[in-house]
Amino acid sequence: MLENIRLSIQGIFAHKIRSILTMLGIIIGIAAIIAIVSTIRGTNEQIKSNLVGAGNRTVTVSLYQGEYELDLQYQGLPSGVPVISSQVKAQLSAIEDVSAVSLYRTRSYCDSIFYQNTIASGVIPQISAILGPCAGGACYSPALTDFIFMVKEKSHMFITGPDVVKTVTHEEVDKEELGGAYAHSSKSGVTHFMCNTEEETMLAIRELLSFLPSNNMEDAPLIPCTDDARRQSEELQTVIPEDPNIPYDIKDIIEPVMDNQYFFEVMPHFAKNIVVGFARLNGRSVGVVANQPAYLAGVLDIDASDKAARFIRFCDCFNIPLITFEDVPGFLPGVTQEHNGIIRHGAKIVYAYAEATVPKITLITRKAYGGAYIVMSSKQTGADINLAYPQAEIAVMGAEGAVNILYRNVTPEEKSGLIQEYEFKFSNPYRAAERGFIDEIIMPRDTRYKLIQALEMTHNKSQSNPPKKHGNMPL
Repeated sequence: MLENIRLSIQGIFAHKIRSILTMLGIIIGIAAIIAIVSTIRGTNEQIKSNLVGAGNRTVTVSLYQGEYELDLQYQGLPSGVPVISSQVKAQLSAIEDVSAVSLYRTRSYCDSIFYQNTIASGVIPQISAILGPCAGGACYSPALTDFIFMVKEKSHMFITGPDVVKTVTHEEVDKEELGGAYAHSSKSGVTHFMCNTEEETMLAIRELLSFLPSNNMEDAPLIPCTDDARRQSEELQTVIPEDPNIPYDIKDIIEPVMDNQYFFEVMPHFAKNIVVGFARLNGRSVGVVANQPAYLAGVLDIDASDKAARFIRFCDCFNIPLITFEDVPGFLPGVTQEHNGIIRHGAKIVYAYAEATVPKITLITRKAYGGAYIVMSSKQTGADINLAYPQAEIAVMGAEGAVNILYRNVTPEEKSGLIQEYEFKFSNPYRAAERGFIDEIIMPRDTRYKLIQALEMTHNKSQSNPPKKHGNMPL
């Protein structure tokens, strides 16, 4: 051994320049690794610092750039904490030329970000913040997460960029129009939240986290409530017009009945005929699904079906009770809707509601017609408590449409009398209540207390679906 050491020392001194260069190479490699790790951790800590204030919550920040997963360990799944994935361009500068970067390549297929996103789905909440360009296959990672945030004029997502589009299809389009925040929040429905600045994005993520449990084994968050559970809202008595054909804003009903009259809406710019979001009732987080009569009369179409179904399934994953406000005249008719698969897409809502095992409470505010009534959390799809206002109409269709089908050959005078008779018999919630489809008819001013009462009654609900690998949802 001593002889080997002596020969090694002689070799070092005999080839001084080579030895010095070798040591410099090792030092540079180690320094590069340290610099990369420091950059990653610095970015992660910066993002985490912006999220401070989300209560005593722990989150994992996963920084991802192109083909490199810069976070060496995917901590969220085993630890059961939410994951916030930040799709940013890390400023590695000259360090990118060092071979040590290759150490951070995804080690195997099962270690890929896509695989981890899929396995973590329904186990921990996953939130993506797009703070710059995100192109190609990297787009599929945020698409697999639960919520996507984008920043106006800074964030861009597309599978193929404007140059490729121009080359292949000869279409002239810029990055903002192709995959900007507004395009994805209003047209494609890819992103859920559009924010003005990065700071606003972090605050919005913090707000979202306050409504969510850390994982699927926890109950919906419960915080002390200072708002009176028995508070009445007299303005609700006049929100719904006497004429059933006049629209109104469903949020004028949602907001007054929630704690502190606050409603955190999700995807406000996409499929406006349905409203989804989070709120609190007596301190407990709830998911809200509501038809919007102020847009397309609140009908269900393909986009609305997709939007609602995905939100319902998210709430069911994380034990968040569902409150449904129903005012739906039916499905949107038309050749385009039929040929694009409204049957298949509408079935998604049926599947989502029927599969959900969380407490499901429904309030029918006005119209509940035909198949759309069944779809929107009725007793037939497993709702626990169904309430209705006195002016609610629960029927196959409206009076005029029904009379036109049943009595085709009658005179206009006879038709008018038949319409009045139909409205008297069926355009009210009492016939449905007789058959057990409605549990209670309530006054609008008492909505808050009745919903809280129903929520407390179903809080300990215990239901499980038959054991199976998974269902075959009509995707």
